[in-house]
Amino acid sequence: MRFITAVLLATSVFGATAAQAEMKLTSKDLTAGKAMADAQVFNSFGCAGKNISPELTWSGAPEATKSFAIMAYDPDAPTGSGWWHWSVFNIPANASEIATGASGDKKLPAGTVEGHTDFGTSGYGGACPPAGDAPHHYQFTVYALSVDKLPLPDTAPGAMVGFYVRANTLDKASVEVTYGR
Repeated sequence: MRFITAVLLATSVFGATAAQAEMKLTSKDLTAGKAMADAQVFNSFGCAGKNISPELTWSGAPEATKSFAIMAYDPDAPTGSGWWHWSVFNIPANASEIATGASGDKKLPAGTVEGHTDFGTSGYGGACPPAGDAPHHYQFTVYALSVDKLPLPDTAPGAMVGFYVRANTLDKASVEVTYGR
């Protein structure tokens, strides 16, 4: 009995020290739980923001990570299925940051692909909830993936990218912000 107890104790102690670090996502442009700045708001559909993609920095990815993907999603959109604001995939495994304004300006790491938003174009599409709605929640998530590349073109819609991303996720981290008008 003492031997089993000692083995269980040693396993739990050494297992805890060998545990993988938790993935974290931070941003200079987005503050979790706070309202999104006008810089990240869409500039159409009645919104007058600057539509600049936010800076995102991540750490703590699993060692087996072969690439990353970023998804930005509004679950509160009145569509029945939410709204995809950004999908970025095939980000190399050695990347740990996307700069402010990287979308569409060729500032993304080589080989990175931006899928279509629900606005119908590739690249970042900022927040733009219907006027009068309660503030919407915008979830920015980075995913550590088990594959080097997703077999998708830049015309792939967010839902399709999300399907492939989730099928290959090792770990993920998110920042959620709000915006209303």
